[in-house]
Amino acid sequence: MNISEVVVFVIYLCFMLGIGVYFFVRSKDGGDKAYFLGGRQMGAWVSALSAGASDMSAWVLMGLPASIYVAGIGQAWIAIGLSIGYAISWLVQAPRLRRFTIVANDSITVPQYLTNRFLSKSKALQIICAVIFLVAYTVYAASSMKACGTLFHTVIGIDTTTAMYIATGIIVCYTFLGGFNAVCWTDFFQGLLMLAALLIAPIFALGIINGGGAAMSFSDMPAGYWNLFENWKDVVSGLGWGLGYFGMPHIIVRFMSLESQKSLKKSAKIGITWNVLIVIFSVAAGCIGHLLLGDIADSSTVFIQMVRKIFPGVISGVLLSAILAASMSTADSQLLASASAFASDVYKPILRKNKAGDKEMLWIGRAVVLAISIAALLIASNPNAGSIMDLVSNAWGVFGAAFGPTILLSLFWKRFTFSGAVAGILVGAAVDVLWFAFLSGTGIYEIIPAFFASTVAAVVVSLLSKKPDKEVEELFDKAVSFTEE
Repeated sequence: MNISEVVVFVIYLCFMLGIGVYFFVRSKDGGDKAYFLGGRQMGAWVSALSAGASDMSAWVLMGLPASIYVAGIGQAWIAIGLSIGYAISWLVQAPRLRRFTIVANDSITVPQYLTNRFLSKSKALQIICAVIFLVAYTVYAASSMKACGTLFHTVIGIDTTTAMYIATGIIVCYTFLGGFNAVCWTDFFQGLLMLAALLIAPIFALGIINGGGAAMSFSDMPAGYWNLFENWKDVVSGLGWGLGYFGMPHIIVRFMSLESQKSLKKSAKIGITWNVLIVIFSVAAGCIGHLLLGDIADSSTVFIQMVRKIFPGVISGVLLSAILAASMSTADSQLLASASAFASDVYKPILRKNKAGDKEMLWIGRAVVLAISIAALLIASNPNAGSIMDLVSNAWGVFGAAFGPTILLSLFWKRFTFSGAVAGILVGAAVDVLWFAFLSGTGIYEIIPAFFASTVAAVVVSLLSKKPDKEVEELFDKAVSFTEE
């Protein structure tokens, strides 16, 4: 155990908790809009980096470098697909989504927006969305907790399960206390730390390799390691990852929270640049780590071992804190998104018949944060749960396939109907799960067939349904032409 690293970890964790306490004191009198969406007052830099950090979970420092380390540069198509999808999401989806959610009765959650978009009195969409949120986010959060456990075990030497409990406790505390503001500001700092770590470590490692300190040479690498087009399935599946952004609630909610359309344009530039740099250097970490370290027992620790080999205790502690940052920045966003979906879309309108006050809503949201955390911990501590990358890919696929086509169609197609939205979400989620369960051996990532099936179902059912009412079409036109004063 390196004492310097432990001290840095403790300082970092205390800093995150401090942010949660600060926003709890500052906004304790605010309502559910403040807790779940920050009152739509997020600036460009905070929104951009928090969106990126909430997206790039521990897989970008552990999962993706591990895949590159083991299977070669062909796995970089995941990074390429994500960068393309992220850019399109910011440039095409974000401007419309912000306008549409404002016009659609100032919606603060994705399920709420979809219901208001169709001026529907039915709660079917809200219930369906909330159920998918709770299940998928529990799996997603489990990947972050598993990463925290691996990090603490590797660096400090404490039991993996104990480490997961410690990290989860801290995440729950600042999310529980500070809500959306705390999540966004912690994610902002965590996004900066992740970028710094991924820039610094591979660059210094290259210096050591060029100086003759490599464990392996380029010629020693497995056959096909440097072939970007080694497997066409890797190309297709990797690009398919980009589809997930269009339906990822904890990311697109950042679009809704921005203070203005002007801020959105600035935020898009910042976010896209950050994303591209992150994925490029994550891939580099896997390749360079293989050259520097040679064969290691646990590929998921390639970034950890590379950093510890290069830097002394204090610096390595700071850089390894980036893994904590990646894990926490994703887990907190997921916990809050699922809590907001249940509290705003199920508890208040259905269970309490819109009689719940602001304070009651806040505490229900906090209770859900705690409940999901416990469930995620149980999954993460199960040895049969799969790798960090497996957990992330499963949850990512469900969200992207279920919500991506529906949200895009709601923003760009006036003829889209409530029934079509329900069909698209149900078919997308079902096909994704079934493909993973029975056809994952094909090598094609489940989000691709599921996204296609969801789109077809949504379009066909909409065309077979009654044309939207005049009021719904007018809402669409108003949202398209909406401008802020």
